[in-house]
Amino acid sequence: MQLSVYVLGREVATLEQSGDFKSVLTYHPHVAADDFVSLTMPVRLESYVWDDQLPPVLQMNLPEGYLLQVLQEQFGPHIGASPIALLSVIGRNMVGRLQVAASGAQLNEPAQPIEVAALLKGDNSEAAFAALVRQHATSGVSGVVPKFLDAQTTAASYQAETSPRTVQAEPVEAPHPLRAPLAPHPKASLTTRRHIIKGSSAQLPFVALNEHLCMQVARRVMPAALTEVSDDGQALVVHRFDVDEHGQPLWGMEDFCSLLGLRPAAKYDTTWERIAKAVRDHVPGAQRLATYRQLATTLLLTYALRNADCHAKNLALLYTSRANAHLSPAYDMLTTSVYAGFQHNPPAIDFMGKRTWAPGKNLQKFIAATFGIQPKEQQHMVQAISDAVADVAPQVRQAMAQHPGFADIGKRMLMAWAEGVQGLRDARVYAVGDWQAGEAFEGFSAPPKLVSPQEKIGRSPLLGQR
Repeated sequence: MQLSVYVLGREVATLEQSGDFKSVLTYHPHVAADDFVSLTMPVRLESYVWDDQLPPVLQMNLPEGYLLQVLQEQFGPHIGASPIALLSVIGRNMVGRLQVAASGAQLNEPAQPIEVAALLKGDNSEAAFAALVRQHATSGVSGVVPKFLDAQTTAASYQAETSPRTVQAEPVEAPHPLRAPLAPHPKASLTTRRHIIKGSSAQLPFVALNEHLCMQVARRVMPAALTEVSDDGQALVVHRFDVDEHGQPLWGMEDFCSLLGLRPAAKYDTTWERIAKAVRDHVPGAQRLATYRQLATTLLLTYALRNADCHAKNLALLYTSRANAHLSPAYDMLTTSVYAGFQHNPPAIDFMGKRTWAPGKNLQKFIAATFGIQPKEQQHMVQAISDAVADVAPQVRQAMAQHPGFADIGKRMLMAWAEGVQGLRDARVYAVGDWQAGEAFEGFSAPPKLVSPQEKIGRSPLLGQR
C-alpha cells in the first residue's frame, strides 16, 4: 500500500510499506525545510527506511483499545487491519499538522458533526458513549480511554458548538447486543476539529471527572489544556491546542514516543534523562529553559497528584518550524491510584534508575542537575502546586456531593493529593514546612479498601458477562 503524506495540506512525501515489517518515507523534490514530517526526519533526498510497519511519528495517532476494535470490525474485512491500512482510514483527521491519505484523496471531507453543548448535557453512560464512538470511528486519535475528535467545519456547526447548552442531544443508537459497551477496554475517546472527547467506563468510573479536576490543578501552575466535564461527570471535552481559533491545523505535535523512536506500546520504557536529552536535541536554546521548567513542574505534579500514567505519549513538543519547538501544554493528567488494579502502580517514568513515590533528596538533585532548575526555585514550584491543590480540593468535595457514585473516588483523590503534597513538602524531600490544606480534606469517612480484580485465566473477553 502507498499513501501520500501532507503537512498543512501540502503534499510533501510518499509512504509505502516494504514487505511485512518495513516502511519507507520519501520526500518529494523541492519540499521546504520547515515542511518536515517529524523533528527526527529533516527534509532530504534520501528515503527514510524503518524496520517497522510505520515511522514512529505516524504510529503516534494510531487508535488503541475500543476505537481500534471498532475500526477493525468496520474496515478489517475490506482493507485488512495492518497499521498502514488503519492509517489510510483515520489519517486525514489526526492531532497535529500531518495528514495521510491515498494519493488524490479529498483531505477535508466533512465529517459527521458532534454538538458539544448537547454532549455536555446528555447521556454519557458507557453504552451511550460506546455507540457514539462507533458513529465517529474514523476520527484519528490514539489512546485507550474512549475518545474522539469532533469535526466542526462550518460556521453553523461552530455556532451550535458555542451556543448556550440547551441543544437537545440526538438519540444514540444502542450498541449491538453482542458488543459489550467498552469491555474489556478501560477508556475510549474521539478526536474532532476543535476538541478531543473522552468517556468513562466501568473499569475507570468517573475518569473524565477525575481528569478534569486534575487538569484544574495543572492549569493553576503551568500551561495546560482547557477541559469541560459533562453534567453527569462521565464525559470530558478537551479543547485542542494544536489548532487555530477556527479549528484549522496550525502546530505540529510529536509525543516523546515519536521523538525517542519508540512504539506506542513502549511508552513506559524510557527515562526522564532520555526525555531531557530529546529536549536538548530538538528545542532551540531560547525555549529550552522554559521547556525544562514545564517538565520539572510536570514531574512534581506527577508526585502531588499520584499520577502513575505520565508516560512518553503524554508529553509532547509543539512547533511550526524547528526554530520554535517547545513543550506542549499539559494534558491527560489524572490521579490513577484511586482505581482498583492501579493503586500500587509506581511512577510511569524513572529517573536515576528508580521509580518510587518516596524519592527523597534525589528528586531535587535530579531536577537541578538535569533541568537546570535550582533548589530554591523548585521549592517555589512545590508551594505553588500545594496552593493549587488546596484551591481545587473544594471542587472535589462539590463533585462528591453532586455525584454519589463519585464519593469514594473523590475521597481517595483527596487522600492521594494530601499524601502527594505532604510527601513533597517533607523535610527529607523539599523541607517546605507545614501545609494548610483546608477544610476540604477533613470531615469524611475513609473509603472502602480497593481490591484488585482477579484475572480470569482462559476466559475470552468476547464472552458475555455472567
